This record gives sequence, structure tokens and C-alpha cells, in this order.
Amino acid sequence: MSFSSEVKEELARQISPARHCQLAELAAIMNFCGQYGRDKDGNYTIGFQTENEAVVRKGFTLLQKTYNIKNGAIMNEEQLQAVLSKIGDLEEPVNALLVKNSCCQRAFLRGAFLAVGSMSDPNKGYHLEYVCTGEDKALQLQSLIQGFDIEAKIVLRKKYHVVYLKEGAGIVDLLNVCEAHVALMDLENLRIVKEMRNSINRRVNCEAANITKTVNAATRQIEDIEYIRDHYGFQNLPEALRQMAEVRLENPDAPLKELGELLSPPVGKSGVNHRLRKLGELAEKIRT
Repeated sequence: MSFSSEVKEELARQISPARHCQLAELAAIMNFCGQYGRDKDGNYTIGFQTENEAVVRKGFTLLQKTYNIKNGAIMNEEQLQAVLSKIGDLEEPVNALLVKNSCCQRAFLRGAFLAVGSMSDPNKGYHLEYVCTGEDKALQLQSLIQGFDIEAKIVLRKKYHVVYLKEGAGIVDLLNVCEAHVALMDLENLRIVKEMRNSINRRVNCEAANITKTVNAATRQIEDIEYIRDHYGFQNLPEALRQMAEVRLENPDAPLKELGELLSPPVGKSGVNHRLRKLGELAEKIRT
């Protein structure tokens, strides 16, 4: 089962105790994947256009709790109108009164994710989205998400308006808003592991780069010192530079601090670096 499916299974089990929250979640599911009409026998029906059984199960659970309409039960026109009068036109955004309370907004976002939401595998990347058939519905969703201080953007993909989040922290916050606490903890654990791994990789890469830089610098210093020895002679060097050249040749792998301790009298890293730079400048003059 995908991570997105696991999130939906968890959300499908979450039932708000308050009827107004149940209505808000039912409105979201109906608004994004619901349908109604009459069957061949003339009976009124309500259904859900989705391949996810958890969404269908949640939709009918909410219908039963709010209007005592059971899956497969015959429904009269009065019952259908009772549902539609509250939810409104399925082609339009839901009535703002249904989502005026924070708790109802949470329920609505939960229902919307069940109906048209999806989430990528967090092991590969962070991406959560709602695919909406109309711009007005997308704007309403975006506004509700941003009401919880979570950044959400909209992009047009073919004929659909997609509300999406790409930041791991924002997705965690939205899962918390929707009350998917198990998925939230799983995602947080993955984020921690991934951040630790990235941090370790950055440190290793940094250390490797520093080692490479140090090795290249030492190689260049030795080449310069050998060139001075063969084409100028150590006897022509000032005492401080002669001693530095000899110590570097005898200790090709030693870091600057260790080289400084081998000199007499000892000098610090900056002093060693200064003398090696002077030797490099001299070698360059001799070559030209």
C-alpha cells in the first residue's frame, strides 16, 4: 500500500463527534467526488466517483450519521433535497457557513484529501496535492489551508487546478490539521532520518573537499621546493625559508600546525603558511 493510501485509510477511520464537522467533511467528499440522480426504477441515489473503497465507506458513514441514509437504501426526494440544501450545488464551492469554524475547516480538508488528494512517497520527495475540477474550488481549498499558516500554491495541469504543497514542514502541519497523527509521525521520522543522512553527507563531502585541497596544496609546495633546490639551491635561501623547505620535504603529509611545531623556534599556522607562500613566489620567479 502506498503512503498516500495509508494516509487515506487513517483519515477514513477518523470520525468527528460533532454533527457540524461531519457535515463539513461530507460536503467536501460530495463536492469533490459525489454524484446524485435516479436509478432505472426511479429511486433517488447518492454515490461517489472514486476507486478508493475507504472514501466510499467514509462517505456513506457520514451520510448515515448526518441523515440516516444507508448505503444501498432507497431514498426519497425529500431526503435528497435535505442533503443538497445543506451542501449546495456540487459544481460550486461549498457554502462558507459550513466551514466557518476551525474544527469544520479541519474536517473539510480531511474530506477533500480523501476525495481528490494524494501524496508522494516521502522517501523520494515531499509533495501533497488536491486535484480540483474548477478554479473556484481550488481557491477555496487554498484559502482554508493558508488559514492554518500553511503555504499552498495552485498550478494549472491540463484541465485541472491543482492545489499543492512541496515543503516537508508544511505537509506535516497539514496532516496534523487533518488529524492523520500516525502518518504525521511516520513522515516526521522519515524527515529526521533523511535530514541526518543529508547532514552526514554534507560533512563527509566537506571533509573530502578539504582533504583534497590540503593534498593539492602540499603537492604544489613540494614541487616548488624541489624546483628551488635543483635550480637555486637551499644555501641561497634565508635561514627561515631554508628550514621551512627542509621540514616540508621531510614531512610531505604533515598539516601546517605540525610543520610549525617541527621548526626551531616553533611558529604558528599563519607563520608556516607565510613562509610556504614566500617559497612558492620564489619558485615562480625562478621559473620565469
